[in-house]
Amino acid sequence: MSHYEETLSEAQQQELLEKYDPEAGTRKLKGLPLWIAFAGLLAFSLFHLYTGIFGMLTAQLQRSIHLGFALALIFLLFPSRKKNRGKEIKVAWYDIILAIVSVIVGAYWPVMIDDLVLRTGNVTGMDFFVGLSAILLVLEATRRTVGLPITIIAIVFMVYAVFGPYMPGAIAHRGLELDRLVQTMFFTTEGILGTPIGVSSTFIFLFLLFGSFLIKTGVGEYFNDLSIAIAGRSVGGPAKVAVFSSALQGTISGSSVANVVTSGAFTIPMMKNLGYKKEFAGAVEASSSTGGQLMPPVMGAAAFLMVEFIGGGISYWEIAKAAAIPAVLYFTGIWIMTHFEAKRIGLRGLTKEEMPSRKEVLGKLYLLLPIIAIVLLLMSGMSVIRAALWSIVITVVVSAIRKETRIGFKGIVEALVDGARSALGVAAATAAAGIIVGVVTKTGLGLKMANGLLDIAGGALLPTLFLTMIASLILGMGSPTTANYVITSTIAAPAIILLGVPDLSAHLFVFYFGIVADITPPVALAAFAAAAISGGEPFKTGVESTKLAISAFIIPYMFVLSPELLMIDTTWTYLIWVVFTAFIGMIAISAGVIGFWMRKLNWIERIASLGAGLCLIYPESISDIVGLVLFVILLALQYFYKRGHIPKVQN
Repeated sequence: MSHYEETLSEAQQQELLEKYDPEAGTRKLKGLPLWIAFAGLLAFSLFHLYTGIFGMLTAQLQRSIHLGFALALIFLLFPSRKKNRGKEIKVAWYDIILAIVSVIVGAYWPVMIDDLVLRTGNVTGMDFFVGLSAILLVLEATRRTVGLPITIIAIVFMVYAVFGPYMPGAIAHRGLELDRLVQTMFFTTEGILGTPIGVSSTFIFLFLLFGSFLIKTGVGEYFNDLSIAIAGRSVGGPAKVAVFSSALQGTISGSSVANVVTSGAFTIPMMKNLGYKKEFAGAVEASSSTGGQLMPPVMGAAAFLMVEFIGGGISYWEIAKAAAIPAVLYFTGIWIMTHFEAKRIGLRGLTKEEMPSRKEVLGKLYLLLPIIAIVLLLMSGMSVIRAALWSIVITVVVSAIRKETRIGFKGIVEALVDGARSALGVAAATAAAGIIVGVVTKTGLGLKMANGLLDIAGGALLPTLFLTMIASLILGMGSPTTANYVITSTIAAPAIILLGVPDLSAHLFVFYFGIVADITPPVALAAFAAAAISGGEPFKTGVESTKLAISAFIIPYMFVLSPELLMIDTTWTYLIWVVFTAFIGMIAISAGVIGFWMRKLNWIERIASLGAGLCLIYPESISDIVGLVLFVILLALQYFYKRGHIPKVQN
């Protein structure tokens, strides 16, 4: 157990998850429905383990079975009304019907595959009924698990597909007949059964399963203890613990809200007890937890989609490797800001008595072996699916080293069930995203939107990036990261690529801002969840989170303007220089934002510090020189003040 007791009970944590994370809002079942759902979730995981071990089925079969499982389980577990989440209520008669129809829809391809292949392009009456049912079921399942915004977006796109001839100007198109739309959505791999759910039914599911097994070993709690052992004694220790533990939590959880609730139940009370304001304590946890999806080796689900959307034979490991330096810079920025804030208000670190036993912490280092193993397996060139499977096996073996971490048969079953449950929201979101991609593909809307974006931006790179950022943030406020990435990578990323930016830089750009939306007001679910724990004001917590995560709004511009940060076509010498200037730029920006370095800064120094940071971050020789000169001057002023050679600067 951790040295600190969690302030929130498991029930309270679950209540927060249900309130702020739509994917956690299941009903409480009992009796026969409970056993049916349990058996369904277990079978869902066993199906993916079987296909992972013995080989994936053909695309339509793998994806339709995955979809059928997910839809049926969603209607059993997720109530139709938000107010019924977390309550012990019976499964409504219409939910039972929807679950049965979902099974039929999922089984249609496996049962009818020979006929469907023979009459490719021709839709019978039964085909039309099943396809239309699939569309409606996906929309309702998405509304229940993910929320209304992405559902509305999918509906709007389908309306656009049908009424294309009546659309104005450049976005007009020939239009799709309803039967043609249904055929595209369910009987090709360009709609619901397209690339997004294809990734969900292969890579994403197995990695979610890996995370579920890791959680069963108690590695999440160990992350907290390890973080305290590393950072607890330093100035403002608990805030740095939150940054470090959230970065580690991100390797096993793809949900910002889940990271906040899991880590925040432990770190936020520590920060408050030390003297941090409620809003700042919540903001540290929210900004750190949101960044967890950016941290390799196991990033958010959208990173797996990136493998397919970029194409060209790029591997997941290449994406994870490219994201490593930006992720480190992101957490470094938050770390530095928490340090300056702690110095500004005079906060101490934890005492020796408040620290966990170093011997106990070091004695559990073996819990990190599965994470190290997956990195090595991916580096060796092993496929993502095989790496995930072997990592699950390694997790079970490693857990057996000590009795308190041993999973056992019951734990294995629970991990399989929990992993399947965590995949339901992703399956619904990727199915809905497939609808959007299908419309974009059939109507040519992607190219039209990309050209329109370039026209608005005047063909200039920075305005195009800015408009893309705004679109990603707005979409991210109401859509999960996976759906957000699918939409922006289909519509906005091509505009950036048309301006000569490498594909990987463009896709990571929209990926970043889709994630940062979780802490960007007015809708900042991760910040709101943190505020619920800290007792702070939600909107202020969101503003503080945005301030702390200012690096996340800068770093994507950095790696678009300087792809060397992603280790693209660079030398080690130049890479070290770019990282060095970016790092000290983060120090300068952090000092300017917080208003403190070795002493309190006046407004002129704050502006100069921000200017120095931006110059150092911008990848040009002249800007680097200007930034370095400003940085050295500011550092000298701080140093001489500390030595007492200059008087205190008045504000």
